[in-house]
Amino acid sequence: MKQHFIIKNNSKRLLLFFAGWGMDETPFLQIRPTDTDWMVCYDYRSLEFDTDLLQEYSEIRLIAWSMGVWVASQLMKQYPSLPISHSIAINGTPYPIHETKGIEPAIFEGTLQGLTEQTLQKFQRRMCGSAAEYKVFQTVAPQRPADELKEELAAIQQQYLSLPPSDFVWQKAIIGKNDCIFLPDNQRLAWKNKVDILEYSEAAHYQQELFESIILQTQ
Repeated sequence: MKQHFIIKNNSKRLLLFFAGWGMDETPFLQIRPTDTDWMVCYDYRSLEFDTDLLQEYSEIRLIAWSMGVWVASQLMKQYPSLPISHSIAINGTPYPIHETKGIEPAIFEGTLQGLTEQTLQKFQRRMCGSAAEYKVFQTVAPQRPADELKEELAAIQQQYLSLPPSDFVWQKAIIGKNDCIFLPDNQRLAWKNKVDILEYSEAAHYQQELFESIILQTQ
C-alpha cells in the first residue's frame, strides 16, 4: 500500500483517510486541514501497512471512502490498539463485492476484465454523477495508468475473496443517494444494524465538496 502525507503539522492528532480504488493523492491535495496531520492511503495492490508511521499519534480520526472502507475495516481489525476516536465511512461498505451489500460480482468482474483507458473514463464519469462534476474531476484526476489500476482491482478481488470479514465497528456511515457505483440500497443493507449513525447525502459516488466538508469538520 502506498501512504502519502499531504500535510504534517507536528500534531499529535492524525486524520487518516483511505481513498477509493484507482486513486492517488492528486484529487485530495486541495483539502487543507490545519490543526492535525493528514494522511491519504491508496493503491491496494497490497494491504501491507506500516503502523510505525502512526505510533507518534495519541488520537486518530479515521475516514474512508468507497473501496477504502473495506481496506480500512481489514486493517483496523489487525491493529485494534490504534487510538481511533472517530470513524466515518463514505459511499462504501465492508462487503465491496456482494450481490446485495456492495458491487454486484458480475459488474465488478466486467469492470476488471474490460478495463482500458477508455472504459476508465466512463467509470469516472459515472463515479462523478454529472458531466459538470466529471469536468472538474478531470483537473485533479489521479496520475496512474489503467494497467496499474487493473492490477489493483484484481488484487482487491483476490484479497476480498480470501480474507474473512472484519468485525471493526464504524461509528458513522454516509450514503450518497445518487451513488451509481455502490448503489444506495446496497449500502443501506450493508450497514443495517452495523453502524451507530447512518446519514444520507444527495452526493454521487465522488463529490469533492462532500469530502471537504466531512474532513474539515472532523479535524
